[in-house]
Amino acid sequence: YKTYWLPMQSALNDDLTEYIRHYLMKGGNIIKQSDVYYALKENVSTTNAIDYLKELKKHSVYYQRLKYPEFEPESELQKEFTRLNRIEVTTAYPLLLNFYSNYADNKISKPQFITILKTLENYLIRRFVCNVATNQLNKIFPTVYPAIEAKYSDNIVEGFKTILQGRGYPKDNEFYLRFRETKFYGGGDRVVKTKLILETLEESFAHKEIVPFDNLTVEHIMPQTLSEWWQTELGQDWEETHDLFLHTIGNLSLTAYNTELSNDDFPTKKKTLNESHLELNKYFSTIPNWTRNEIEQRAETLAKKALEIWNYFGQENSSPTDLQEVTGTTPNGLKILGQHIDVKSWRDVMEQTLNIVADLEPEKFE
Repeated sequence: YKTYWLPMQSALNDDLTEYIRHYLMKGGNIIKQSDVYYALKENVSTTNAIDYLKELKKHSVYYQRLKYPEFEPESELQKEFTRLNRIEVTTAYPLLLNFYSNYADNKISKPQFITILKTLENYLIRRFVCNVATNQLNKIFPTVYPAIEAKYSDNIVEGFKTILQGRGYPKDNEFYLRFRETKFYGGGDRVVKTKLILETLEESFAHKEIVPFDNLTVEHIMPQTLSEWWQTELGQDWEETHDLFLHTIGNLSLTAYNTELSNDDFPTKKKTLNESHLELNKYFSTIPNWTRNEIEQRAETLAKKALEIWNYFGQENSSPTDLQEVTGTTPNGLKILGQHIDVKSWRDVMEQTLNIVADLEPEKFE
C-alpha cells in the first residue's frame, strides 16, 4: 500500500479511476467507466496482485506526465504533451501509455517517440480541420497498438503511420480545401484548437525573437459585428461575405489588442497590426482593403503553409492541385460523412447534400 498504491493515489487524485480505465484499455479493450471495477477484478487474482500493482504504479507515472506535462523531465516531450492536451487527446491515452512504456524500456528512442507524438498531432489536426467526427476516436485508438504488435513490431513508428493512414486520415487535397473554408472559430474547444493552429503558423516563420503567446487572443479582422463602414467596404453582398468568411482562417489572426481593435475599420486595425511583433500580422502591411477576395487570398497562403507543417505522412497521396475539372461529367456516387449514396446527376448530388445538411443542422440550413 505505502510503496505502490498510496504514491499512485496521491499523484493522480481524482484521475485515479480514469487512469485505471485507460490502463485496462491499453491492450485493445474498450471499457466503460461503470465497468472499471469488474474489468479489474477479472485481471487481478491472489497470485498476480502484487505484480499487477507494480505495473499499475509504473504506468501511473507515465500517465501523470502525459496528462500533466509539467511532471515530464524531458523538455521536448513536455512540449509535445502540452500541445496534444490542447487538442483534447483523452481518447488516445491508452495508446500513449503503450508508447511511453516502449520509450521507458528503450524499445524506441526519444526522437522516435517525438515522431510518434507529432504524427498523432498531425492526424488529429487534419481530422479537426476536415470536420471528421471525433466520436469514433475512442473506438479507433484502442485497436491501434495491438495492430502494431501484430504486424509492425520491428518498426513501431512506420507501423503507427501506416495504420492511422487507413483510419479516417484526410489527404492533402481535402485538407487544403477545408483549411481555406472551415469555420475555425466557434464554441467548445474550437477556439483552443484554432489558437494552437495560429500559434503554430506563427512559429513556422522561425522568427528569432519569439513572441510569448500566453496573453494573445484570436482576432477577427472583419469584425463579428459590422459597422456601416464595414458594410460599405464589403460591398453589395456584405451579409453573405460576413456569414461565409467571418470565422475562416483567412480572417483570423492573433493579437494582444483584441479589445482595442474591436469593430474598428480596416485602416485603423491595419495601423495597430503593423506595430505587432507577430509575423502573421505583417501580412496586412501591404493590403489596401479587406474584402472577400483578400480573405480568400490569405486563406490560400496559410493553407499552403499548413500543408508544410502538418504534411501528409502516408506513402501515396494526391497533390492539392489534383482536383479534377468535372464539367461535362456524370457522377454515379456521393460519399458524405461516411455514407455512400447512389446518384445519377449533379442535381442529385446537390439535393442529397442539402438534405443531409438539413437533417444535421436545420437552423443553419434555414
